[in-house]
Amino acid sequence: MKAYKDYTTEELKELSAALHVQYKEYQARNLQLNMARGKPCAEQLDLSMGMMDVLSSDSDLLCEDGTDCRNYGVLDGIKEVKVLMGDMMEVSADDIIIYGNSSLNVMYDTISRSMTHGVMGSTPWSHLDHVKFLCPVPGYDRHFAITEYFGIEMINVPMSPTGPDMDMVEKLVSEDDAIKGIWCVPKYSNPQGYSYSDETVRRFARLKPAAKDFRIFWDNAYTIHHLYDGQKDQLIEILAECKRAGNPDLVYKFASTSKISFPGSGIAAIAASKNNLEDIRRQLCIQTIGHDKVNQLRHVRYFGDIHGMEEHMRRHADILRPKFELVEQILEEELGGLEIGTWTKPHGGYFISFDSLPGCAKAIVARCKKAGVIMTGAGATYPYGLDPNDSNIRIAPSYPPLADLEVAVKLFALCVKIEAVKKLLSMREETESVK
Repeated sequence: MKAYKDYTTEELKELSAALHVQYKEYQARNLQLNMARGKPCAEQLDLSMGMMDVLSSDSDLLCEDGTDCRNYGVLDGIKEVKVLMGDMMEVSADDIIIYGNSSLNVMYDTISRSMTHGVMGSTPWSHLDHVKFLCPVPGYDRHFAITEYFGIEMINVPMSPTGPDMDMVEKLVSEDDAIKGIWCVPKYSNPQGYSYSDETVRRFARLKPAAKDFRIFWDNAYTIHHLYDGQKDQLIEILAECKRAGNPDLVYKFASTSKISFPGSGIAAIAASKNNLEDIRRQLCIQTIGHDKVNQLRHVRYFGDIHGMEEHMRRHADILRPKFELVEQILEEELGGLEIGTWTKPHGGYFISFDSLPGCAKAIVARCKKAGVIMTGAGATYPYGLDPNDSNIRIAPSYPPLADLEVAVKLFALCVKIEAVKKLLSMREETESVK
C-alpha cells in the first residue's frame, strides 16, 4: 500500500473527495456509539453476578478470627481480604490497607493528606511556594485531574515501551526539592499498554530525590489484567525492590478490583512501608471507623483465593481479547502502510494508544463525534489537556459489542484518512506559497 505522502497533489485531492463520500454515508446512518472510557461491558459484569449470591440473610458473616462484619471496626480491612489483595498486589498482607471501592479515591486522599498534613512529618505541601509532579505522557487523565485540582504543577515526562524516560526522571527529582511525586501505571499503562522493564523498576527504586517527602504513586491498576495466557507481562515488585535499594518509604502502591468484580462495588487497597502505613492510619482513623467489611467478605468468599481471581480474569480476557484483536486488525487493514498513524498492540489492560500525524488528533475525534462515535477527548492523555503534538488518541475497545466496535473503528480509520489528507494538502500549499 502506497504511503499518502507519496501521492501526487492531484491524487490526494481525488482521494479526499472519495473519502468524504464514504463519510457522508456514515453520517446518514445516525450512529450513536460510545467508546470514550474503558468501561467493562455487560458481559464482563455478568461474570461477577455469582458474587451477589454468596451472602444472604442466612449467611455466617463472621471472619475467621470471629469479627462480625456487620459491625463497626477493623480499620484497615479484614485479614482474609488483606491476604487476597496482598496476593494480587504481590505483597504481604501486613503491608496493605483496605479501603472502599475506588483506588482513585485512595490516590485523591493521599494527595489531599499530603497537602494538608504533609508526608511523615514533612511540611504540608499547601504551605510550600511550589509543588510539582512528574507525569509520564501520554498518561491517565484522572491522575492529572487530581494534581491539577490541588494546584500542583505538572511536568511532562516522555514514555517509551520500557517506561518513562528515566534519565529525565532521575535528573529532575535529584535537582528540585519541589518535585514531590510521579504518577505511574507500570503494567499495561493507560493508554499505551506498555509495561515497565526490569531496569526501569530498579531505577525507580534507586531514585535519590532532593525532597525527602517525594513519593512514587504506583497505580498498578491492571496487575492481573492479561489478554493472553502465553504473553503475560511481568513486573518486578516495587516495594521489595525499594527495600533492597535502601528506600523502603519511597513508594505508594495502589490497586483495586474495579475491573475484576464490579467497578462501582469493588475493593481498593494501598500497599506501602510500615512507616508510610502508620502515617496513613493516623489520618484514616479520623476519617472512618472502617470500610465495608460485608463487601470485603463477599469478595473473599466468591473468589476464594488468588487462583480463583486469576481464573475469573481469564474469563474477562476471553471477552476482551477479540475486541482488541478486531481493533488491531481493522487499523492494519485500513491504515497499514499509509504512514499516517501508529498504534500500540498491548498484551493486557484496557486501551490502545493511537498517534496520528501531528496536528490532527482533535480534528479526528471531532469528526468521529459528528458522525455519531464518541471517543476520549484528544489531549486528555496529557496534563491540562494539552497534547503538544495534537496527535495522541486513546482507543477504548471494552464497552461496545463487537458489531458496534467494528463500525466505530472503521469510521475512526476513515476520519484518520480524511484528516491526514487534509494535513498533507495543507502542508503542500504552505510549501508552494513559500516558493
